[in-house]
Formats: sequence, structure tokens, C-alpha cells
Amino acid sequence: MKTKRIQKSVIDELSAMLSPERMQRAKKEAEKEIFKIRLSELRKQMGIKQEDISTFTQSGISKLEARKDMKVSTLVEYLKNIGMGIEIKAYPKSKKKNVNEVVLLRM
Repeated sequence: MKTKRIQKSVIDELSAMLSPERMQRAKKEAEKEIFKIRLSELRKQMGIKQEDISTFTQSGISKLEARKDMKVSTLVEYLKNIGMGIEIKAYPKSKKKNVNEVVLLRM
């Protein structure tokens, strides 16, 4: 727990030094990096090597896992090939709205 407090403290200090716009850009960039890591980690957790995926070349998988964004159809195909499904939800960003979360895609 001490490590989390230290991390939170460092993040708070860095946040205070950056403009809100710069902080927002940094968060978006971090989310993209996390997305890339998660794709390769999902594949590894499923016990699948890049070369084991038949509908993509090994270099294609490498490029796909390094992308910052991709088409939903490509993501669906990738996940299908590693034995996983996908669910995409839409939800209101504001809690003021009386709108429920909606599943847009489940495969």
C-alpha cells in the first residue's frame, strides 16, 4: 500500500506542474500504450505465439500489437484468433444524465 501512496503522490506532483491540456494529452498517450501492452499480454496469457495466428502474418501481428489505434473489425478478428471475445459498451460520461449503459457489440 505504501508504494501506491508514493505513486499517487508523484502523480499528483507531476499533475500540478503540467497544464490541464498537457495532462489530458499525457493521459491519452498512456491509455494508448496500455492498450498495446494489453493486446500482447492477452495473446501470451492464452498461450499463443504471434506465428500461431493463421489469419495474420507474424510481422502483421507485431505491427498490430504496436498500433495506437485500429479498426474495430481488426480487433475483433485478432481477439477471435486468440480465442477471446469482445464487448463494447456505450455509457453516459455525465452522471447527471439518466441514461443506462448499452452494449453495442458482443462477439
